[in-house]
Amino acid sequence: MSQVLDTPPPTQASAPDAPTAGHDLAALAARHGLTVSGARPSLPQYVRQLWARRHFIGAFSTAKLTAQYSQAKLGQVWQVMTPLLNAAVYYFIFGMLMNTSRGVEDFVPFLVTGVFVWTFTQSSIMAGTRAISGNLGLVRALHFPRAALPVSFCLQQLQQLIFSMAALVVILLAFGVPPSPSWMLAVPALVLQFVFNAGVAMIMARVGSKIPDMAQLMPFLLRTWMYGSGVMFSIHHMTGPDSGLPSWVGTVLQLNPAVVYIDLMRFALIDTFGGSQLPPHVWALAVGWALVAGIGGFIYFWKAEETYGRG
Repeated sequence: MSQVLDTPPPTQASAPDAPTAGHDLAALAARHGLTVSGARPSLPQYVRQLWARRHFIGAFSTAKLTAQYSQAKLGQVWQVMTPLLNAAVYYFIFGMLMNTSRGVEDFVPFLVTGVFVWTFTQSSIMAGTRAISGNLGLVRALHFPRAALPVSFCLQQLQQLIFSMAALVVILLAFGVPPSPSWMLAVPALVLQFVFNAGVAMIMARVGSKIPDMAQLMPFLLRTWMYGSGVMFSIHHMTGPDSGLPSWVGTVLQLNPAVVYIDLMRFALIDTFGGSQLPPHVWALAVGWALVAGIGGFIYFWKAEETYGRG
């Protein structure tokens, strides 16, 4: 008879504690310099990435500007004709029918300067609102700092404004406004306005990426802002002692950033627009608005970097 030997059941050797699989993968990725795809970089890294793509931003804005009127027979002439026609319409309605030109010397240069400078801000913000939502294919296909889009659209509007400024110089000379050294002040004024516009465009780009209907609402908000920005009339005259308005109304209107940049440009280009018509500490206001909107808008946009193009 066979004998059955009692043997103890095999025991499983206890393995030493090992790191989890997740920890293993994280360590492996860190060892080879890998990062999470689509993760938001630190703010200094983001700035460096954006600067590294400055040539892309310039080329993209120029290409968009060239293609803007490519289907029109007059082509790039519309870059100058569009703001000029807007100024002509405003002159007919406000200058002739509503007589807002009373008390304003050199009203045509005054009006055209206001229209050109306001159009720069308006177009930059409108383009910024659609920067992400209107370019989802590009955002999802390529990896780049998304702030490049609103900045490039603002640069496109700046290039268009420079074309318009050539027409503005002709208008100034035609209406007897002589060249003067103060015209050089237009350069820092435009730089500050560009920083302000880019900051607001980045704010609206983030909002527009989450709320696509914002692009439909913005024309109404911008039109309301325009009517309170002294584009077609002199805030200095409309809110003076004889206007019957409370003094705080004039103060609030003069703190309006659009008024600040429009007035700076008028002060630089038109001799009859004197310093008495400028808000107090106007350059400090211009720098302050540029820093608040530029830095604040950039950080606000950066904080949602990893969410753009998803969902």
